Amino acid sequence: MNRPTKQDPDRGDARTRLLESARDVIRTQGFAATSVDQLCQAAGVTKGAFFHHFASKEALGVAAAQFWAETTSELFANASYHDHAEPLDRVLAYIDFRRDLIAGELEEFTCLIGTMTQEAYAKYPAIREACAISMFGHTSTLEPDIQAAMEASGISGSWTAASLARHMQAVLQGAFILAKAGNDSSLAIESVDHLRRYVELLFKNRPKGGQND
Repeated sequence: MNRPTKQDPDRGDARTRLLESARDVIRTQGFAATSVDQLCQAAGVTKGAFFHHFASKEALGVAAAQFWAETTSELFANASYHDHAEPLDRVLAYIDFRRDLIAGELEEFTCLIGTMTQEAYAKYPAIREACAISMFGHTSTLEPDIQAAMEASGISGSWTAASLARHMQAVLQGAFILAKAGNDSSLAIESVDHLRRYVELLFKNRPKGGQND
């Protein structure tokens, strides 16, 4: 989505424009470095409008995490990886979908809630909690397909569908950090490719009723 500006004032109400600006600006420079003035300028609204909708910058951070969850949930719910008949194919296609999203500038594909969590987990517990709800809410959507793939392959052992879903999220968030550290999106793609190979190996040649510890 393009960021609304003063020259394009009709793209949503002031609250939505502030949330969209928070999504973009915070991914670019982080939560701590982002000021209310910068958010207002990016959204094309007054500071009075900001404080009409949000009691504080922290309140904006909480709302931004919730807004991220809502908008990304729609993106993933409508993605084509759900169309595969076999559950393992859906899991692998999900990873492929995440790889395809790594495009453009770093701030265009990195994760808002991952960025905020790293900064806010101790100082802003309300933001951390909102980010956790978004992050773990997303991983929970992966669990049914992973569980079905495990059952189809006869896999049981010390790991679960939930733990693999969380691990996949950990790799993705780590991939974004590596890309930022190296200022190179290919580092994120490299990590996602390794994740795909790892998941393939987990399910490779697992006979029905076999064990995977």
